[in-house]
Amino acid sequence: MKRVVLMVMDSMGVGALPDAERYGDRGADTFGHIAENMEDFQIPNLQRLGLGNIRDVAGGRFRIEHPQGAFGKLKELSRGKDTITGHWEIAGIETKTPFKTYPAGFPEEFIEVFEREIGTGVLGNYPASGTEIIEVLGEEHERTGKPIVYTSADSVFQIAANTAVIPLEKLYSICETARKLLTGKWACGRVIARPYVFENGKRVRTADRKDFAVSPPEETLLDKVRAAGQTVYAIGKIRDIFNGQGVTEAVHTENNMDGTDKTIEALHKDFGGLIFTNLVDFDSQFGHRRNPTGYGQAIEAFDRRLPEIEAALRDEDLLIICADHGNDPVHSGWDHTREYVPLLLYGSSVRPGIDLGVRETFADIGASIAAYLGVEPTAIGESFIEEIIRK
Repeated sequence: MKRVVLMVMDSMGVGALPDAERYGDRGADTFGHIAENMEDFQIPNLQRLGLGNIRDVAGGRFRIEHPQGAFGKLKELSRGKDTITGHWEIAGIETKTPFKTYPAGFPEEFIEVFEREIGTGVLGNYPASGTEIIEVLGEEHERTGKPIVYTSADSVFQIAANTAVIPLEKLYSICETARKLLTGKWACGRVIARPYVFENGKRVRTADRKDFAVSPPEETLLDKVRAAGQTVYAIGKIRDIFNGQGVTEAVHTENNMDGTDKTIEALHKDFGGLIFTNLVDFDSQFGHRRNPTGYGQAIEAFDRRLPEIEAALRDEDLLIICADHGNDPVHSGWDHTREYVPLLLYGSSVRPGIDLGVRETFADIGASIAAYLGVEPTAIGESFIEEIIRK
């Protein structure tokens, strides 16, 4: 039974794409700028797999002579730089029309309908950092019971609430109402529940975030693996990103280390197919909060866990590590950045040291996984499996 373990280091871009300036992201380089801000950045296992050998990554600072993995980097073909666009492209869908964004907040017409449907007014309705807006509006929310709504440069409608004021299931229900309304002229890629608690005098977001996404417009790699009778084991927010489409099993995660634990647990199960993991902390905890040191420490923490993942791999298992967009923690603002993403491949059948160069689309990952698992090809993407697998 062949298996592919696909781990997305959410937002770990490796340099601005040629069209980054159109997105306001000229000079963005998530990994490179993290490396510059870390005094003693130790990532021996990612180095060993070939991260530093990827073209132009961190000025060659982490290059080694004999990488144990295959490596490269990928361009984003789709229009956009958000989570859904990136993950869908990895799985074989090009988003030609970017998801609608709301830089001035959502239309008053929508807000009025939404408030009527949920039976209360709302606070906010402007672009903001999630950690900042709960500090600005948290006291009023807790006094009035009105949920806090906000957006960003992505196509998102986020709803924050103190779970002592709006219980978690009620918050999810409010999000489901928003999801039903945000179509057509009010189209939106994701509705996100952002619960928080008040602890030790601080408002702290919990791990009970939940995404309510639109469904993919066509079949993805996940559908094709499932249709072939194989397992699609979704870890973290993968199920939400694909709105459950093509997923056979799904588990929630608390943080990056929990996501790593659950990936290892999945590797100890008996099935063939795809283990698809999103490690969201890089993005949500450090990229959006513009914290390069915290981001670097999170990369180091993941790096220390890589030997455990490798030890759990079976002979025909293929490990793929990539990202879905950038989120440069020294860039202006607090939003994603338009960047190349890294590609690392490892397994007993992988030819070490193969440089896959610069791939034209994230979808080459999905095409390669489909080829390796022997399922129907994805709509776009070119497989690199023949280049990296030992004969």
